[in-house]
Amino acid sequence: MVSRRVILRLLLGTLMGWSAVTPIAFGAEPPQTQTDRSLAPLAATGTAPAPALTVPGTAIGDLRLTILFDNTAIDPRLRSGWGFAALVEYGGHALLFDTGAYGSILLDNMRQLNVEPQSIEAVIISHEHSDHTGGLQALLDTGIRPTVYAPSAFSNTFQERVRTRTTLVEITEALTILPGIHLTRPIGSIVEQALAVETRDGTVVITGCAHPGIAHMVRQAQAVVPGKVSLLVGGFHLLDIADKNRLISIIAEVRQLGVEGVLPTHCTGTVAIALFRTEFGESYRDGGVGRTVVLPAK
Repeated sequence: MVSRRVILRLLLGTLMGWSAVTPIAFGAEPPQTQTDRSLAPLAATGTAPAPALTVPGTAIGDLRLTILFDNTAIDPRLRSGWGFAALVEYGGHALLFDTGAYGSILLDNMRQLNVEPQSIEAVIISHEHSDHTGGLQALLDTGIRPTVYAPSAFSNTFQERVRTRTTLVEITEALTILPGIHLTRPIGSIVEQALAVETRDGTVVITGCAHPGIAHMVRQAQAVVPGKVSLLVGGFHLLDIADKNRLISIIAEVRQLGVEGVLPTHCTGTVAIALFRTEFGESYRDGGVGRTVVLPAK
């Protein structure tokens, strides 16, 4: 029997324009419930990645993080949807963390923000839910062949379909992708990994949904890069927690772990976001498609 909570989530999803999240295989997007504007064809670029983006006014080693897919958008030109994706530019390299639910929205937002698909050298998938994997096929359909990093626990179907298109690296333990850019060990019953990026101000930790618990994800990042977390970004998966005291306790735990700033998005939930804003004050940052954060190189 379907619980009242599930029914409510489905009804809310219909109203908000997102479908129930399921761990579908790569190669099929979830049903599109929003009006989908047509896109001009993007040119194929062959198998070799082009040089990474260079950003005017940003030093080559700085971290520049831009949200490409989220529930909200900060610019009317950009499109929102249930899911998450962020561009990570660091040390002359460009990586994509998750791909959102819909490739059409992801590519449209990239075009509006002047992000060329061929600049992306690697794609990190946090966990195998459609609101984080749905845009991958459309991205690969542009002709790029980035290396895809995904937990080894992902389904065989996902792995086989990625391997037919590009290189797949299965993650079982923490891994350094590039100097200063690290993947955490995948953990949880819904297996998930996070990204840890070193900056002069501390580590930036990026999570997709933090299904194993946001504090646990921070600990995994600190196991790779010990010390303070200057900024915690992404979905914190607190949407379903109705107990305000429990949320306050989770936020306090995050604080105690040495997290200095937060940018909560996606599945964090409006109540939890408001509490994070109150707790972190000037160190709180709003999310939304188009939000960009620049932090100095280490």
